[in-house]
Formats: sequence, C-alpha cells, structure tokens
Amino acid sequence: MSAFTEWGAAGGQPLPPLPEDWNRALAVAAHPDDIEYGTASAVARWTAQGKQVGYLLATRGEAGIDGMHPDRAAPLREAEERAGAREVGVTDVEFLGHRDGVVEYGIELRRDIVRALRRFRPEVVVSGAYTVRMIGGLVNQADHRAVGLTALDAARDAGNRWIFPELAEEGLEPWGGIRFVAFAGAERPTHGVEVTGDPLERGIASLAAHAEYANGLGAEADTFAPAPFLTWMARASGPAMGVEAAVLFDVHPLAPDGPPPWV
Repeated sequence: MSAFTEWGAAGGQPLPPLPEDWNRALAVAAHPDDIEYGTASAVARWTAQGKQVGYLLATRGEAGIDGMHPDRAAPLREAEERAGAREVGVTDVEFLGHRDGVVEYGIELRRDIVRALRRFRPEVVVSGAYTVRMIGGLVNQADHRAVGLTALDAARDAGNRWIFPELAEEGLEPWGGIRFVAFAGAERPTHGVEVTGDPLERGIASLAAHAEYANGLGAEADTFAPAPFLTWMARASGPAMGVEAAVLFDVHPLAPDGPPPWV
C-alpha cells in the first residue's frame, strides 16, 4: 500500500470528493511551480466546469535556479508560471514580490493575502501544506509552511473589517464568503479530486511549461519529469478515493456550510 493510500483512507473508507458546488477559487502558493506539482490538475478540472480560478504567488521564485542569478531568474520564472497557468485555464496570476527562500509568517504577508482575497472574492482557497511534515513524511520547505499557514489565517481575516481596516481605504470591503481552505500535499488528507484523463494531461502540460526551472534541477530533473512524476503521484493517490487518478487535499472548513467531515 502506498503512503498516499495508507494515510489518505483512514479506516479503509474512501476519501469523499472535495465539494464542487462553488464558482470561484484562489490558489495561494509560495513559488512558481508549487501549484503545478499536483494541484494544477484539479484546477484543470475546475476550469473545465466553468469555474474561475486565480493564482497568487508570494514570491517570483528568484532563488530557485542555482546556476542563475535571481535578477535573471525572477522574470523567467514569472513567465513560466503564467504559461503554465494558461495550460489549465487560468489567466489571473498575481505575484506579491516577497523574497524567495526567506518568506516570513507575519502581518505584511497576511495583509497582502487578505488584500488579494478581498479583491478576488473566492469561495474556496487552495494552498499547500503548512505542517513540518507533508505527504510521505517528507520535511516541508520553510516558505511553504509560512505561506500555507498565512493563507489559512488570511482567509478568516478577509471577512473582518477591523483587521487591516486600511484596506477599506483602497476600496476593498470585507469578504466573508470563503467556505473552506484546501491544502494539497498534506500528510493526512481528508478529501480528493478525481483527475483521471484530461485534467491530469493538462496538469502535466502546466508543469512542463516550467522548462528552465526543470533544467536547473540538474540530476533531479529526471526524477521530477512532468509526465512520469505527475502520473505516478495521481495514480498513487487515486486508490484513496477509489478512482484511477486523484489529487488529495486536507480541507479546513471556515463556514458552517463547509464540507463534511469536520475532521
């Protein structure tokens, strides 16, 4: 039994599908390519349903290519992220400009994410796991932890007019319509999204758009080649839902009508 199946289907029961009775979602990530390592396949499914999905990146990924100076890497990685987003039907991509590799949980990042949430007004927020360990027991990266936890807190802050009241001066009224935050790559997921077929193929194309970043991985490039890696990951996750291929999420409900189960 794979780690995906073992940890995803507690008690031997298939994980329930992530609710899809919503129209707008914002995916919040630390770096260009974070969303493409799995979540983009779910995004492809959602945009095919007519849902509107936006991307919010805390950094421009400028520290991600060892052999390239950050001044050159930043615009290149930003362009690759926009190209990858288009592959799954996303055209709304925003970069906050926090410094790659040293993103801090704090007021500045929370305010920036709240600003984006009030502007985009999503019903669902998608991010990456904020725990020290993620799927497979792997140690999570520092920027991922900071951005994931901040996204969760910002999702609640967005609806409180007395938190960051200065945003009202920018014309951004409180937005309390976020039902839940879903975290990909979590050690113990609670829900899944089936991505068998076209969604997975489009997710692979999305990751393949990050060609220069992949080249910079050196010896690791073959390990994370888009088609074999994402196919393996989706098919390893599928049994947790009882389907061929899936992306798994840990869902944190924020509203009373959020998705069950509550744990």
